Amino acid sequence: MKKIPFISVLVLAFTGCQPEENSPEIQSVSYPLYQTGEYAFDGTATFELREDAVVELLIQLNGVNSMDPYFYTGHLHFGSLDEEDATIAQLLSPIDSRTLQSRTVIGKLSNGNEPDFETLKNFDGHIKIHLADQGPDYDIILVSGNIGSNDTSLQNFNTNKIALCSPNYPE
Repeated sequence: MKKIPFISVLVLAFTGCQPEENSPEIQSVSYPLYQTGEYAFDGTATFELREDAVVELLIQLNGVNSMDPYFYTGHLHFGSLDEEDATIAQLLSPIDSRTLQSRTVIGKLSNGNEPDFETLKNFDGHIKIHLADQGPDYDIILVSGNIGSNDTSLQNFNTNKIALCSPNYPE
């Protein structure tokens, strides 16, 4: 019977000394997305550098989620929020109204460039999330925010200066 406590102590000692598996630290940079219209949403856009050197954009909205499937349309644009006719750099994966999130692998942009993580940290751009992908609800922007080299502060966020974007994606 006296051997059981001794064996237990040995097992604990050896298992306690096992090296922990270190999960690699994920490099990321986040930008706020501000409520832009009458719907009570805000959120965060986070660029993450994965182990395979792929950059992924996570959109996480805060607000009331839906029990029914519905998808909001999102765009990564060139230029700041107040630029008229800001070109869409990349279409984002639809934001699911049930989870209020989406993930998009950032690949080749509409200008032909394929930005890496460091480039995206200083990108001259912004993000807009629309209520719908077409029709009158396309003109309703739920959230938006500057990213990269643009001013991302709430103090300089002005919904009166936000330009609507064209639903046309450059070929």
